[in-house]
Amino acid sequence: MAEGLLDKVERLMGQPVTGFTPLHGGDLSEVYKVDLTDGRTVAIKLGAYVDAEARMLRAIAQSGAPCPTVLATQGDVLIMTLEQEVPADPSGWASLGRALRQLHDTMGTHYGWEQDYAFGPAIIPNAPRHSWPDFWGEQRLLALAPDLPGDVVKRLETLNKRLPDLLPAHPTPSLLHGDLWTGNVLFTLQGGKLIDPACYYGDAEVDLAMLHLFGAPGPQFIDSYGALPEGWQMRRALYQLWPALVHLRLFGAGYRDMVEKRLKAVGS
Repeated sequence: MAEGLLDKVERLMGQPVTGFTPLHGGDLSEVYKVDLTDGRTVAIKLGAYVDAEARMLRAIAQSGAPCPTVLATQGDVLIMTLEQEVPADPSGWASLGRALRQLHDTMGTHYGWEQDYAFGPAIIPNAPRHSWPDFWGEQRLLALAPDLPGDVVKRLETLNKRLPDLLPAHPTPSLLHGDLWTGNVLFTLQGGKLIDPACYYGDAEVDLAMLHLFGAPGPQFIDSYGALPEGWQMRRALYQLWPALVHLRLFGAGYRDMVEKRLKAVGS
């Protein structure tokens, strides 16, 4: 940790730092565990979008869903509470199901968010739309078109024209985590907590689709979350296509097969 950053943390927290340890923060951010003289251990996250993330965490907390508490922000520094991680077990998955349902029960007035966001160089446009197919097509599936292979873009453009027939026009605009995979869930002694959000308002099935893209939550999660609307199986591939495209954009051709499978699943 640079000396200037150490000084900033001590000023913001009003406590000297006694130790720090790098944590795994994904591929797009720096995260540290920091020990303070008053006995607290906090998480420090660095990045260009930490102020936006702080607003998202506050929105999640206001919904009643568990997440880290924002302690301070300044410039590119976000300071949050940090709890001990424990292995996921059936009770942890059940608590995550309840937490996600609570998050999704918080409703907005439109689809989108107050500002754009980004996963590294991949910009995520969030300008509001009142039609869900319009939002999903323009602000998600086609958002990365300039940086995707041309043949994929042509198939996405064709798919975009079909979205009014594949997606509900006006599903409940639920508060979404927006980047929900198991790496963005912290299982603690108190249950599952939501971390590293990319919030916006949209169809709740989006979060569930991504959570199942890179893993398989147990039956306890499904039971505690509750039943999904009819037709969710078809929509799941369509919603999983967006994170697959993001991975293709960020990490290259190794994710082409993931994209291909979802395109074929929706007939494109």
